[in-house]
Amino acid sequence: MRLLLFSHTTGYQLRAFNDAAERLGIELEFATDRCHRLDDPWQDRAVPVRFYDLDASVDVVVTRAASRPVDGVIAVGDRPVVLAARAAEVLGLPWHSVQGAMASSDKRRSRAALAAAGLPAPQYVVVPAHENATAAARVWTGYPCVLKPVGLSGSRGVIRADQPEGFIAAFDRIRALLARPQVRAARAGLEDQILVETYIPGREFALEGVVTDGVLRVFAIFDKPDPLDGPFFEETIYVTPSTLSQSVQADLVDHVQRGVAALGLRQGPVHAECRVTPDRTIYVLEIAARPIGGLCSRVLSFSDGNGGPGVSLETVLLLHAVRHSIDGYSRDEGGAAVMMIPIPRKGMLKAVNGADEAWRVPGVSGVHVTAKIGQVLEPLPEAGSYLGFIFARGATAADAEASVRAAHRTLDFEIAKDVAVNR
Repeated sequence: MRLLLFSHTTGYQLRAFNDAAERLGIELEFATDRCHRLDDPWQDRAVPVRFYDLDASVDVVVTRAASRPVDGVIAVGDRPVVLAARAAEVLGLPWHSVQGAMASSDKRRSRAALAAAGLPAPQYVVVPAHENATAAARVWTGYPCVLKPVGLSGSRGVIRADQPEGFIAAFDRIRALLARPQVRAARAGLEDQILVETYIPGREFALEGVVTDGVLRVFAIFDKPDPLDGPFFEETIYVTPSTLSQSVQADLVDHVQRGVAALGLRQGPVHAECRVTPDRTIYVLEIAARPIGGLCSRVLSFSDGNGGPGVSLETVLLLHAVRHSIDGYSRDEGGAAVMMIPIPRKGMLKAVNGADEAWRVPGVSGVHVTAKIGQVLEPLPEAGSYLGFIFARGATAADAEASVRAAHRTLDFEIAKDVAVNR
């Protein structure tokens, strides 16, 4: 079996997919837009594509598939899902629809589709980034509100404003972010749009699952125990199983299933973000047509029901992508948590202390500092990364959460101040 995997680069998650593929006997073929930068431990012979040039990239993929046929596709990251959908459509392979992939990575399309399906939705408007911020603030009337770039993800550029002055400051800050060369170079066609929507109070949750012929199967519902009230929305801890009541969990799954249908997501992984208000109204904030990103997938482990060792999320997704039944796989019991270690301030990373102590915290199963010594760091809302990840398991979700918090307290990151950031 050969599977075509679309991604920007060979990052942490691609290594996990490669390891899982080797164990399963599945050959991975990579399609990436940065072949010249590949750390090439596998001699992968990646298909060279450009995610901003879909037509030409589909032609390249089809040409390669003529000599090296593939049995399925999968994508890692938001932008690759659209090219994967286009390629799958031409090759006659199961994957999310083109319209669904586009909507999942475009907040305008997503908001419109979810609202049209009758799901609870905030009032929103899309404003061109070149618009005068003061004029835009005069038009908007609902406070508090949240401003966010249409085409960025991971809470990057997401800012809460409680009054017109805050709106203007947030708008200008997002506009400056969108003007950065790194963002402009992506050429996603979404670099000049800012979404403004009413702020939704409540707790935030994430859902990880997979869609088969339009039907959602849930792997896990994650609580986000740290408040996400703004002014920025940095995610830190995911913990499962959820503390939500069974009835609210069932309603949340139902809302995500309706959202999956509304967006046109029909075959492949999905990662959804939701808010539950104090009166239990459920808002589907987004549904991404991809798995959870970075190293975070390591928080999940699956049993095949036959007493064998736990397998990774990537293993289950690869089996699903080549149309192998995954009915026998279920998430391992007990609590599991991951902390995405936040960047506290701008500067250059000089040293990391306390990692050995963090590993010794009971329940901790992984401490991975991914930032490099000498790397220039930047916190949200401009940042697009974390310092690293801490993983823990426990008898309960509360145990796992306590372990990652205790491990984090042992870590000390020496960050030199007054370092310019120009990205």
